[in-house]
Amino acid sequence: MPYRRLPNTDQARMRAIEAALEKGKRVPMKDLAFSYLSLEKLQAIYPRLSGSIRQLNSAKQNQFDKSREYGEIFKKAKLYLSHFVQVMTFAIIREEMKPDIRAFYGLEVNSQRLPALNLEKDVLEWGERIIKGEQQRCMKGGSPIYSPSIALVKVHFESFIEAYRHQKMLQNITNRASEQMNQVRDEADKLIQEVWNEVEERFNVFSEDVKREKATDYGVTYVYRPAELKKMEADKLQTNLF
Repeated sequence: MPYRRLPNTDQARMRAIEAALEKGKRVPMKDLAFSYLSLEKLQAIYPRLSGSIRQLNSAKQNQFDKSREYGEIFKKAKLYLSHFVQVMTFAIIREEMKPDIRAFYGLEVNSQRLPALNLEKDVLEWGERIIKGEQQRCMKGGSPIYSPSIALVKVHFESFIEAYRHQKMLQNITNRASEQMNQVRDEADKLIQEVWNEVEERFNVFSEDVKREKATDYGVTYVYRPAELKKMEADKLQTNLF
């Protein structure tokens, strides 16, 4: 026997509510299989659900559209910071600069290891350190490092900061839209369940097959279990053979 399955996607929720609302338009209230109070609730939640779906989809799309551009800016900032440290390290290896200048940038003096720049927080942290360190070193009489210069590094670092803040803003918008969507989903699920319970209760006087047929017309969804589907296929095949 098939069992009733509540909607598990937003589109399925919309279809369930639309089916019930359509019945509310076409069927006289005295013959409607659910109450007038439920009809009012359906009419109220429908625009909220559809609006929340649009807002969430729009927020996700905006975030996705900007993510590729943000990724390129992120990679460029990492590249310039890494190249700056490499150029400084090569100057130390060539003995054009002393190893102790690495301390200005918060780097280990006796290590040639590059700072980790895999994560956003790494780039934010090391960008500040390297720019500040180069400025302090030059103020104390040190020769500026070029190719890339700290000015160019700073341009790309500040571009990353701006893109990072914008991306975080888009993420917050998406998160708020998602929270609102979850709240409306919960309300919609409870209401759909209440309406479907009313519909099935109204048609309980009929046989199971007739009840399901009438309830389906109101948007109630029934599905067969895998074993039942296999048995139905087997019975159909056997019938065709004879």
